[in-house]
Amino acid sequence: MPVKIPATLPAAKILTEENIFVMDDRRAMMQDIRPLKIAILNLMPTKEVTETQLLRLLGNTSLQIEITLLSMASHESANTSREYLDAFYRTFDSVKDQKFDGLIITGAPVENMPFEQVDYWNEMTRIMDWSHTHVYSTMHICWASQASLYHQYGIDKHQLDAKVFGIFEHKVLNPRHKLVRGFDDTFRAPHSRHTTIHKEDIVRIPELEILAESDEAGVFLIASRDGRSIYVSGHAEYDADTLSREYNRDVAKGLKIDVPKNYYPDDDPAKLPPINWRAHANLLFVNWLNYFVYQETPYDIDKIG
Repeated sequence: MPVKIPATLPAAKILTEENIFVMDDRRAMMQDIRPLKIAILNLMPTKEVTETQLLRLLGNTSLQIEITLLSMASHESANTSREYLDAFYRTFDSVKDQKFDGLIITGAPVENMPFEQVDYWNEMTRIMDWSHTHVYSTMHICWASQASLYHQYGIDKHQLDAKVFGIFEHKVLNPRHKLVRGFDDTFRAPHSRHTTIHKEDIVRIPELEILAESDEAGVFLIASRDGRSIYVSGHAEYDADTLSREYNRDVAKGLKIDVPKNYYPDDDPAKLPPINWRAHANLLFVNWLNYFVYQETPYDIDKIG
């Protein structure tokens, strides 16, 4: 089944070329089923890239999914035009009376700032509070995970001595959990962050369970006991060249940056990095959509609460 998105969204052409099934409103109306309503709060500066990454993973299921793209009204994007946002994005106030089966909140390049100093923090907390009554299950990615854990449980982030940057191996801690069903005992995933959450702070919260962690990168995957909140500390959605683009960007700016770990063959930036995390990235999103959204959310979406 397809992902339902506007036909003119740039991601539609890319995904169609990759044989990922997408459809517009006209074709969706011909299918007599209720699609899953998934909202994506996109906090990343390169919105078109992030849209495509997430839609690629959401499109790898047998479910019809209706996507609503959200952006912050309280933040002026420096990298995405107002025309693009007006064409494809909605603000929180325009959807706050709606209910959604699922919500994805992306990472954001603000992790070195205290949460309260982020210019859209007040709007962010409103959305996180709203999600508890208007969304069945929410997946938080990278900074969004830290923000939600801080807002809901008072778990603070901690500055790292060196950026966690590269592809790291993780181990599954509870293979019986539905979110990691089908995972290998160990798997790889990308990370790119300057801050972290301490494991001991998480285990003190009985409502949370750590599902996967890395000896080098720390805690990777956390779930609330009721499955309504999922926290991913890394970037399973990243493309093959995403870390390379981040590395080359910082080098061009003259910033101190190490070569991403376990990424380039022979640590040589001139060599094409292999993709060795995509299978588990797809499985993570498929499991979330299937076990925590599709099989749990009420058919009458207005009963979510």
